[in-house]
Amino acid sequence: MASLQTTLLILGASGDLSKRLLLPGLATLLEVKTDWDVQLIGAGVEDISDADWKQLVHESFENAQASKDEDEGAEGTAKLPERLQAVVDASSYRKADVTDPDDLKALLAACQHDPAVYFALPPAVTEKSCEVLKGLDLPKGTRLALEKPFGTDAASAEHLNDVLHSFLPEERIHRVDHFLGRSTVLNLLGLRFANRIIEPLLSSVHVDRVDIVYDETLGLEGRARYYDKAGALVDMIQSHLLQVMAVVAMEAPASIDADDLRTQKELVLRAVRPWGGDPLTAGKRARYTAGKIGDRSLPSYVDEDGVDPQIGTETLAQITLEIANWRWAGVPFTLRSGKALGAQRREIVITFKDSPHVPDGLTGVQRPDRLRIWIAPDQMQLELNVNGPGDPYTIDHTALEVSFNPGRLSAYGEVLAGVLEGDAALSVRGDSAVQGWKVVEPFLTAWQAGKVPLDDYPAGSEGPEGWDNIQG
Repeated sequence: MASLQTTLLILGASGDLSKRLLLPGLATLLEVKTDWDVQLIGAGVEDISDADWKQLVHESFENAQASKDEDEGAEGTAKLPERLQAVVDASSYRKADVTDPDDLKALLAACQHDPAVYFALPPAVTEKSCEVLKGLDLPKGTRLALEKPFGTDAASAEHLNDVLHSFLPEERIHRVDHFLGRSTVLNLLGLRFANRIIEPLLSSVHVDRVDIVYDETLGLEGRARYYDKAGALVDMIQSHLLQVMAVVAMEAPASIDADDLRTQKELVLRAVRPWGGDPLTAGKRARYTAGKIGDRSLPSYVDEDGVDPQIGTETLAQITLEIANWRWAGVPFTLRSGKALGAQRREIVITFKDSPHVPDGLTGVQRPDRLRIWIAPDQMQLELNVNGPGDPYTIDHTALEVSFNPGRLSAYGEVLAGVLEGDAALSVRGDSAVQGWKVVEPFLTAWQAGKVPLDDYPAGSEGPEGWDNIQG
């Protein structure tokens, strides 16, 4: 008998999120959890035939299989494994208005097992659908998975929490942040708490600054409808990098159970404030102008299809925060993310304070010790000052490198594993979703009021002139 029987009901199943991330993530999961019985149902407003739906699922599973074969150095396989093909063959699609009570009842009735309902939908549609679900008689083990951003500000996030809590307990609500499913973020737990070398150094006693950078070479890529109303601060920093920061900075949880892990992250977020207490000086914003990235020419952001130049949306955001608690008070945490930059950078950089005293007689250029953790690829580098290879009295700089275990699942595979088996450890708790908005709202308010200049930078550059662009 299967160790788990559940139904994955994807609302908005024909969209980009489902095809590009959710379905491939499910494929990686099913290849690992070979004894799980998962019924797959897709739903949406589009007319999709049964054959077309099965083809869509098949292609998404094939893409996941091809990525796996490439990672393992194997040649692509001609057909899906029997296990995955069986899920494709048994899957179904139903046209439905996910804000209509009768349509939602019909979808739930089609679920053979307790459903995990995944909202691959815009936030506004998700909220309307949840309002309808509130009045329905749901199967006993129903779980909901909602993509971030969760709400549009702290007040709307609190309202959505109230709606959800009126018919489901918190442990069955999964606010998805796929960054928490990345193997590097998971490996941070082992790096910090399973040894006695790194963890004692992570405090204001030894750390000078922490930078979390997620720079992308991609431009808007047709996402104007969502992105032009969100911008880099909401799209990346509020939605993802704050959670990464919380894992970097939190105290050791008693266990990695959902309650213990999420409580420690929430305590970090409650202690966060703008550096110096002033969002006007602690945050910077910019947007890209025309430029070239490799052999690609990008137009100015304001000339991209669907963009309203009057909104003043930033494509690069950088904010510096303080975690005002015993461990971290006085250490600046800078979070930066942007689009259309010259190089992809996805890293956590912990810069240590200088040595308090270097003995007389040792010469050479000394650089700060740094711990670099790359979010992608999954690697770590510890940079240290050592004696040079020539003159033993001359200080040189070297790096110790290690590759993390990449894990068996993709980020969305990890997320779906938690949703399907009801483990909320990798989801964002309701109070943390609200607190994330509270952290960024002082910056959003100042930027929307025009109190902070909107700088510019050419696509393909490191960022605006005059910024340090977190060189390191």
